[in-house]
Amino acid sequence: MKDLNLKCYFDMEDKIDYKDNKIPNYYIGEVYGYECRKIIEDYDLGYNVGSAVAYLLRAERKHDTSYDCIQKAINHLEFELDKINNREQ
Repeated sequence: MKDLNLKCYFDMEDKIDYKDNKIPNYYIGEVYGYECRKIIEDYDLGYNVGSAVAYLLRAERKHDTSYDCIQKAINHLEFELDKINNREQ
């Protein structure tokens, strides 16, 4: 039987203080230091396309595998296609 009194433990050194560090390192490019949000703003991307870009830019950097981030990007692009299709009907 599973223990229903499970507790989550976090290593305090790995925890990000978002007051001081508003941009996690996986959202900043390694070569030129571009911030993901600034790229999205510069191209004036809407929510769904901007979210897809953000997921793709961080895909190799946030988790052990890029699968979930790529799937989330695909979902947001499909949401955008749905929005376009609904406008055209």
